[in-house]
Amino acid sequence: MSDPNKPSTENPVPQAMPELRPVAHLERKAAALLLLTIALIVGAAVYLLYARGAFESTQTLVLTSDDSEGVSVGMDMTFSGFPIGRVSKLELAPDGNVRILVAVSSKDAHWLRVSSVFTLVKGIVGGTTIKAYSGMLDDPPLPDGAERPVLRGDATAEIPQIVAMAKDLLNNLSLMTAQDSALGKSMDQIRQLGEKLNGESGAMEVLLGSPENARKTVEMLDRANQLLARMDKVVQRADQQVFDANGVMPQVKATVDTLNQLLQDTRGSLKKLDAVLVNAESISANVNDASADVGQLRNEVESNLRKIEDLLAELQRKWPFAKEAEVKLP
Repeated sequence: MSDPNKPSTENPVPQAMPELRPVAHLERKAAALLLLTIALIVGAAVYLLYARGAFESTQTLVLTSDDSEGVSVGMDMTFSGFPIGRVSKLELAPDGNVRILVAVSSKDAHWLRVSSVFTLVKGIVGGTTIKAYSGMLDDPPLPDGAERPVLRGDATAEIPQIVAMAKDLLNNLSLMTAQDSALGKSMDQIRQLGEKLNGESGAMEVLLGSPENARKTVEMLDRANQLLARMDKVVQRADQQVFDANGVMPQVKATVDTLNQLLQDTRGSLKKLDAVLVNAESISANVNDASADVGQLRNEVESNLRKIEDLLAELQRKWPFAKEAEVKLP
């Protein structure tokens, strides 16, 4: 059974479409929309012109150059990185140079002086730029319509020269690293030197030039070492003979002590002789006694001097390196 409340899907009855009513004042609204669109376009254009400085007061600067490649109308001229003017026109002068007319804003014109310098630089990366430099801001301001030359700098113009230099450098490097080059020969000589240093004679062969000379030098050093060893033994023996307890030096010291004692005895005898001579001068009556005393004292002096002579002879005998000494008796 079918539900009497459910609408039947069989043979539906078509419904009538609603009737479209015309829009009131359609022409006026379309005209108003068109006027609004035109006003927006004009406003946007005026704003763009204002933003570009079309309504600002400007002064003209003429830059002259022999080439204007990369320069276009609307390009900015910068001062310390800030745009202060735009290229407004390009024209060719009768002398073949290019005249670049730059419109400089009046509010930024005070940065330009009569001593300002202008450059036109074309970099390797990026476009062409026009820059102004004012080193002395105390100079008079640049007048309107002033004409100044522009200094050009093209970094790309040096690329061929850099490429040529790099090519020459690579050619020289190839010649230096070749097998028959001076550097190759030097490296070969260094290799041979290293082999000699690692050899049996080592640095000795490198310094003396040949293995034979190195061998002779080693033999000479060995002989010198043997000779030095013998000299050490000789010096040791000489030390023992001279400075030991039974050597020459202690005996010489004892002899010198004895000699000093004899000299002291002789000095005492001479003092007695002086006293006797004084007495001989003062006592003329006792001449015979004084003469006997003088003879006895002279004998004592002669005896002491003979002992000194014997000691000196013995010293000369025990000290083989001393020269002959002479003792003159008074």
